[in-house]
Amino acid sequence: MTFISPIGFMTKIPVFILLTGFLFSCVNDIDTIQKVSYDPNAPSEITRNLEVFYNDSGYAQVKIFATLAETYDSPERITKLKDGVRVDFFSNEGEIISQLTSLYGEVNFATSKIVVRDSVVLRNFESKQSLETEELHWNQNDSTIYTEKNVIIKTDGKGVTGRGKGLTTTQSFDTYVIKQPVGQLNLSGD
Repeated sequence: MTFISPIGFMTKIPVFILLTGFLFSCVNDIDTIQKVSYDPNAPSEITRNLEVFYNDSGYAQVKIFATLAETYDSPERITKLKDGVRVDFFSNEGEIISQLTSLYGEVNFATSKIVVRDSVVLRNFESKQSLETEELHWNQNDSTIYTEKNVIIKTDGKGVTGRGKGLTTTQSFDTYVIKQPVGQLNLSGD
């Protein structure tokens, strides 16, 4: 004959009631979950170590790399590139002719424009020139790059070769126009 003590029986009942109540009280209400977990300001997509290639007739034209990319769908579709951005521009022969680097960037899909900010450097490898500024805009439709911010142009072995405010160039950075040049120019050759 098995004897159950009243104390053992009494401890099993509350555990049973507790487990039964717990199982029947868990309801996955989607509306409640979305209210708790949905943030309208959160990105719709997050990508680490993003690499995007733009090709034309099978040849690479542009390669974009970002350490972190966050895509937002509203109010308009924008991808924020964070923690380091690099854009390689290729020649028709497939060689990198220029490179744009920065710490931050934004891609606007509606306008096909990219803006990069913070420690921006655009280099042309053939002419060994570099452009330094805090912000550049790149229009993908016509391959122009421009800024209204202060710029410094450096040439390897020659130091600073241009300075001013505002600049327009192409993505290859082979020619450029400084809108408001600053500095002295020695025309006598002395």
